[in-house]
Amino acid sequence: MALTNVMTQLPTLRALWWAMLILGGGMFAAALYWQYSLGEDPCQVCIHARLWVVAIALISAIMLLLPDNTGTGSSGLILLLVSSVGLGERSYYLYQIENFRGDGSCQFTLGMPDWFAVDRWFPALFEVRNICSYTPEIAFGISMAEALLGISILIATISVTAGWQLLTTKASGLASQNA
Repeated sequence: MALTNVMTQLPTLRALWWAMLILGGGMFAAALYWQYSLGEDPCQVCIHARLWVVAIALISAIMLLLPDNTGTGSSGLILLLVSSVGLGERSYYLYQIENFRGDGSCQFTLGMPDWFAVDRWFPALFEVRNICSYTPEIAFGISMAEALLGISILIATISVTAGWQLLTTKASGLASQNA
């Protein structure tokens, strides 16, 4: 019985990683579309948010390559939660700036250390080209900062829920083995 519980959980977790990979890739593609097709140059905080989106996609891609087990699944879900919280923090900061509540301090440099100089390595993807002020409207009066904030809350909720299911599945599997 315990083996069947774990085996039914793993394909669901695999589907989650595919969904997060598609979501992260889609969000990254949308950011590049807004930048190059619509002329909305990114600010420092926008690039920070973009880096968190890339982290979500990379974590998902790595999790799809790793073996399906409780240890790697739990680790991946923790990293996904950390990335979604990072994205949420940057999105909330942007939201505060565009609503004139934040301090608005923003630079034309990314502010990353030399060992992680993605703005110099990949300037077409991660170069700061604007100051922080507002984010463009996506649809229905929702700004990009608001959409990113909602997406980050959704990802955090999903990762906590999936982690809880993984732990309860593991616990019920151990309980039935001991019985």
